[in-house]
This record gives sequence, C-alpha cells and structure tokens, in this order.
Amino acid sequence: MDLELSEEQNLLQKTVREFAESEVRPLAKELDETGHFPHALFKKAAELGLTGVAFPESEGGASFDHIAYTIVIEEISRCCASTGVILSVQNSLYCDPIHRYGTEEQKRKFLLPYTRGEKIGCFALTEPQAGSNAAVLQTKAVRKGDKYIVNGTKSWITNGGAADAAIVYVNTEPAKGEKGITALVVEKGTPGFKVGKEEKKLGINATACCELVFTDCEVPAKNRIGNEGEGYKVALSTLDGGRIGVGAQATGIAQNAFEAALQYSQQRLAFGQPISQFQAIQFMLADMATEIDASRLLIRKAAWKQDTGARFSMDAAVAKLFASEMATRVTHKAIQIHGGNGYSREYPVERNYRDARITEIYEGTSEIQRLVISSWVLKS
Repeated sequence: MDLELSEEQNLLQKTVREFAESEVRPLAKELDETGHFPHALFKKAAELGLTGVAFPESEGGASFDHIAYTIVIEEISRCCASTGVILSVQNSLYCDPIHRYGTEEQKRKFLLPYTRGEKIGCFALTEPQAGSNAAVLQTKAVRKGDKYIVNGTKSWITNGGAADAAIVYVNTEPAKGEKGITALVVEKGTPGFKVGKEEKKLGINATACCELVFTDCEVPAKNRIGNEGEGYKVALSTLDGGRIGVGAQATGIAQNAFEAALQYSQQRLAFGQPISQFQAIQFMLADMATEIDASRLLIRKAAWKQDTGARFSMDAAVAKLFASEMATRVTHKAIQIHGGNGYSREYPVERNYRDARITEIYEGTSEIQRLVISSWVLKS
C-alpha cells in the first residue's frame, strides 16, 4: 500500500475540494435548516463523475479506484454531511451491488443512468422491527408467474424520498431465515409502491430519509438481483463497501470541525491572548489532529484492500468503527473550544456535532462493527 496519493488522486482531491467549497458549502446551512433534498447540487456532482466514482466507463462510471472514492466522500462531507451521504448511498449501496451482481440487461437499465447521475437510487433494508438483525425481515414477496408480489414497509431509507429506484430486500421464504432473503429493484411509479413519512432527524437533514411502503406491489422477476435467496449475501457484501463510505463521511465531518476549532482558537481572546496559547486547547487540538489522521489512514487501507479484490470486511468494520466514534469525539472537542458559541447554530461545529452522531448508527451500529471485528479476530 502506497501512502502517497497518485497524481490522478491528488488532482481529483483538488477538483472536488474546489467544487465542495464553491458549490456545496454555501448551501450546507440552508440544507440543514430546510431539509430540502439538493437535486441541483446532485446534478452538478454528477457532471464531475461523483455519482459513479469507482465504476468502469463502460458502466457509466469515472473509472477511479476506491481510495479516490473515499477522497470524494470526505471532501464533500467536509462541507455538507447530507450531500456526502447522498453520494455515498448512490455509489456504495445502490450502484455497487448492481455492478457486482446484476445482469447486462440490469446494468443497462438500473446502473448506467445512476452512475451517470441521471437518476437517484437507494438501498432499502431496514424495517421498523429489523435493523441490526436483518435476517428477520417482515417485508414479504410471493412469486406469481413472472412477478413478485411485495408487501411491507421499509424505514430510515436515505435518498428514499428522491429515488427513482430502490434495491429492496424482501423475505421470499421466511422459514429459511437469512437464506430466504431476496433483492429486488423496484422503480418509482410501480403500482403499490409509495413513499411514506419523511423522518425528522437530529442531523443530515437533507437526505430525503423516508419510509417506503409496499402494498400488493407487483415487481417483475427480471428485476431480481442475484438468485432467489441470495439477498442477504448481497446486502452484507454491499454494507462492507458502504462502511468505508460512512467512515470517509465521518472523517470529513471531523476535519471540518477541527479546521473551524483551530481557526477560532487563534482568533478568540481570553486573558489577553488567543486561546490557542493555552495548553488545554493545544492538547485538544493535538488529539483531534491525531485521531483524524489515524481515521483517514484506516479508511484508505480498507479502500486499498477493496481495490486488491481481497476480502475486506474486517478492514471496513475497523475503519468505520474508529472513524465514526472519532467524529463524535472530535466534534465534541470542537464545541468545547468554541465555548458558548459552539452551542449556537451560527457556528458550523454545532451542525458537525449533530451530523457526526449518525455515523455510529447507520451501515451497522458500533456494536455490530465490534461483533464483526471480534468474529474475525476469533477466527485468526
């Protein structure tokens, strides 16, 4: 693993940072306050190839590697965590499983328009009674001829309210447990498929996070991703890549909070000098910088492992666990350095703190990451 970014990766980072600073950051506060999904911003990101970063040109992608993908998500999330996770879901959770498991016909219909950013996708696994234990899905699908009849409700679906299609994980044979789960692509406008309530959340407010409701929804059998009963395998392998994206998002959030705290500490005066001159503040800044650097290295290591084609489940879990909990610690310190101002919505660290918290929950809670890591450690 080469710790130096390539010339191509450096250029991408520069380009994405310029885009994030000029187009994303000016909208971040408004998006947080209004909760409006950033359709226009999504289209601009698509023009830069950010909706299909690590996919081949033949599939509408930008043909970068997964380290480049983490750079993209970090740089966008540094300016707006909502926009960062919207792109992470598009890349990791929607496009990637179709890239890996889809047929050529499915790729033409359900991948090309999405890697190009012409359409928006989402990943529908979580249910009101099935989160960490995804093997007990209550959304059922019964095969009738060349169609599946789907009934059930999905919850907390990022991009759900804006998506043109969802990869929906359904139970086709409940008696088989995880081996009875199947993945289906369900398009917007399919009779019996509607968007339910939008969730009111602590942070990442502009993500169109909604319930998806299926009532006798007829889905063509040709929309199935992989074989019947392989959906659990598809979901878990997809979440490995998604965890790298969430880790990069957490790192971007923390980086922004650190930069804001550093700048504030050099401007804020107390007892006749900038507070950056006090050892208590210096130690907090040192800890923040150290943890962010460690997080970035873990994320890039996991992405590098993914690029080699090797199994990277443990690496992704380690990176996601550390990065998400690091983001909470760093944003906490950033607020502390700002003092009372850090508690005000006039300063970005308050939003960073709220946005960071979800990274310990979605794509597998910290507790699930520890289960994944311990299972690998005990095998070794």
